[in-house]
Amino acid sequence: MIEIIAIDTPSLGDRAYLATDGTAAVAVDVQRDFDRVAKLAADRGVTITHVLETHIHNDYVTGGLALARAVGAEYLVNGADPVSFDRTPVTDGELVRVGDMRVQAIATPGHTFTHLSYVLSAGIAGGEGPAGATGQVLAVFTGGSLLNGSTGRTDLLGADHKAGLSRAQFASARRLARELPDAVPVCPTHGFGSFCSATPIVGGPSTIGDEKRHNPALTSTEADYVRELLAGLDAYPAYYAHMGPANLAGPVAPDLAAPRPASAGELRRRIEAGEWVVDLRSNLAFAAGHLRGTLNFELSDSMVTYLGWLIPWGAPLTLIGDTAAAVEDAMRDLCRIGIDRIEAAVTGEPALWAAGEALESFATADFAALAGRADRGSLVVLDVRRDSEWADSHLDSAVHVPLHQLGDRMSELPPGEIWVHCQAGYRAAIAASMLAAGGRDVVAIRDDFSSAREAGLVMRPA
Repeated sequence: MIEIIAIDTPSLGDRAYLATDGTAAVAVDVQRDFDRVAKLAADRGVTITHVLETHIHNDYVTGGLALARAVGAEYLVNGADPVSFDRTPVTDGELVRVGDMRVQAIATPGHTFTHLSYVLSAGIAGGEGPAGATGQVLAVFTGGSLLNGSTGRTDLLGADHKAGLSRAQFASARRLARELPDAVPVCPTHGFGSFCSATPIVGGPSTIGDEKRHNPALTSTEADYVRELLAGLDAYPAYYAHMGPANLAGPVAPDLAAPRPASAGELRRRIEAGEWVVDLRSNLAFAAGHLRGTLNFELSDSMVTYLGWLIPWGAPLTLIGDTAAAVEDAMRDLCRIGIDRIEAAVTGEPALWAAGEALESFATADFAALAGRADRGSLVVLDVRRDSEWADSHLDSAVHVPLHQLGDRMSELPPGEIWVHCQAGYRAAIAASMLAAGGRDVVAIRDDFSSAREAGLVMRPA
């Protein structure tokens, strides 16, 4: 019996896969911390003989090459990709035998020019093409091509290419739907919260037949699909610019050893030197007491996306965490996007690392509290959501600066106390910490944006 196991990375909204016949195994789109995949194979007593890459990823650093080297597997990458390492080049239509399984590559350009999908079948005999296989077609690993109810975004290789790649993405989705049986499960890499998805999707199971009924690439005309896809694209994390070059160069295994403990007073010296000292504690704990100049990225599934988005690339980074385990979790998340340089870390209660320095604080509130302020007209209400969120609905009197632009635009904000909000509170907490570090009086709104209308605040559009 052939088993397919999904390895989720919720912090990046991605999935890798391990497929095995009980003896041999193939791994697809492996994250940087490949030890998770290696452990799955070891626990099942199977040998990974092939590691597949659907494309040169833009949202994370791959662990595919490092895994292949660690276990002695073949590493399959599109032969047209200009990589800087030895690999097994693969092209459209190529068949690969993996134990009692077979894998066939299908060119599915769109998310990238050289994107491949892989069709997994039982047995090794059969006719030409995945639908002509004698063995049962078990799944198609679609990477960033056909997603669950969506497709991969097409603007990551530059504005000049996005229209052409959108048309290619449409054709690729149609090819998969045409050549594969309706019952075949669709196993994408992106989309489960990933910014690589053109539109949000859900993580439930899907088949080719499901996609034929619900996916815009399969239910719309090409012109409508391209127009709606391009209109829906919004900003994506700045760190994406560094992922493609890192993956073409051939990433080595990550170093997940614990960082050096910071000595007393070292945090202050690093802050004064302009380095990033990031507090991973909850946003409530941070608001109640933190070192002046530190920034709050609460350890959660959102931490790595926003820290990677905002930090100057390559800048020294020091971490503050409640526990050593929290710092270890953050390091694992950060290595997935190539942030390996952790200068030092401290853990425990503030009394252990504040070195006697007085802690600063700021207030938190909800939308009802904002609505209840009689002097609301004198406050600065700052919305740090993305452009598409703002366009959908916003507070009538709010100032809009997306979080990823705040560092460069803080001087544009009017004087006065700033009440900052986002959609659910996480980005507002980051923004509040940035504003506080810049010397502004701030209140972080920890509330869901849907509560604003309920609190009686005026919305636009009405």
